[in-house]
Amino acid sequence: MENGGGDLEAKIEMLLNVEKQMRQAGEIAGTRKAVTDIMQLCFEAGAWKTLNEQIVLISKRRGQLKQAVQSMVQQAMQYIDQTPDIDTKIELIQTLNSVSAGKIYVEIERARLIKKLAKIKEEQGLIAEAADLMQEVAVETFGAMAKTEKIAFILEQVRLCLDRQDYVRAQILSRKISTRVFEADTSKEKKKPKESESIIEEPPADIPSLLELKRIYYELMIRYHAHSNDYLEICRSYKSIYEIPSVKEDPAQWIPVLRKICWYLVLSPHDPMQSSLLNSTLEDKNLSEIPDFKLLLKQLVTMEVIQWTALWGTFKNEFENEKNMLGGSLDEKAAESLKLRVIEHNILVVSKYYARITLKRLADLLCLTIQEAEKHLSEMVVSKALIAKIDRPMGVICFQSAKDSNDILNLWSTNLEKLLDLVEKSCHQIHKETMVHKAALSLKS
Repeated sequence: MENGGGDLEAKIEMLLNVEKQMRQAGEIAGTRKAVTDIMQLCFEAGAWKTLNEQIVLISKRRGQLKQAVQSMVQQAMQYIDQTPDIDTKIELIQTLNSVSAGKIYVEIERARLIKKLAKIKEEQGLIAEAADLMQEVAVETFGAMAKTEKIAFILEQVRLCLDRQDYVRAQILSRKISTRVFEADTSKEKKKPKESESIIEEPPADIPSLLELKRIYYELMIRYHAHSNDYLEICRSYKSIYEIPSVKEDPAQWIPVLRKICWYLVLSPHDPMQSSLLNSTLEDKNLSEIPDFKLLLKQLVTMEVIQWTALWGTFKNEFENEKNMLGGSLDEKAAESLKLRVIEHNILVVSKYYARITLKRLADLLCLTIQEAEKHLSEMVVSKALIAKIDRPMGVICFQSAKDSNDILNLWSTNLEKLLDLVEKSCHQIHKETMVHKAALSLKS
């Protein structure tokens, strides 16, 4: 006993007798009051060890009421931030965690306790332990927990996984959040729950709003996609951040985000999604505030060969000075990707203007060696970015326009009609010859 000695022990004993009488009588309010009074006595006396012992003792009493255990856990949670030292705090959290384990009526309290304990572990530098603790709880199954608190908890799980570089688990956890939840209209009034529905608890004050959670989610997704250099997904994540009203209203926020959208659009491989994003970004009126980037994007949509040396000379300083990237600054690998995207753009431009071209001429247009030009062309053919055939002995490339399924069916149908016409004409000619031959024989006879 830390303070108060036998006096505290006598008071607790008296309250335990009251709790026993109320519990046996089935008095919920009386049992709750007796339990919370015991907690308050221990707290006021600073008897933290006694508090832990009483929490375990009360929870294990025969036929203990759920409401009493719930009140006890909620009361004790208020004392966590008022503990004298970190060891006492950890001990109290672990005691409450063990008491609430496996009890569905205190699952939300247990999730909050584990979050507090994980934060302490993280501050101590034990990120792996913190991540393991957080993964024990599946908040998506908690019906009474507020939506924002669920999302915040899962995002914390994702962040800890990214901090420990566990990218596979981070992806699995991130898929528990549907992006449609961020598009919900928060201005609508909350509907009153029906009697049959479970009452959803109000989230704690420190839980961010839905739009703030949206930003946190996409920032974490940028960190995840940066690991695999998935530039298009990074661009889409920045685009989602750009669409947040608070960002779009403040030029100090949207200008850096729009710059990053432009860079990652340029770095993304050419495909229909990239083209769609590129055109929608070019139509954005805000792009006129950063004319250099508007010029960069216009070069990509214009069907003209881009000179790499001229482009790099113009944008090298902008590229190298781009800071505050969530997935890390633009490095040498990103510069190589940019050069590759320019080469791919140039090959697509050449394929639009030429049906046949020599490898040497293509290499000259791309400012590459013949071997490099052939390598990049082959990679684009393999990825189905374009259709081409190389006659290597002659050194000639034949470009073909891509045909969709309708064109192929129409061509097949036309060929089939021609074939049937020929068969019909042949049959007609054979029949005619037969008739003439029969007439000649009948005249002779």
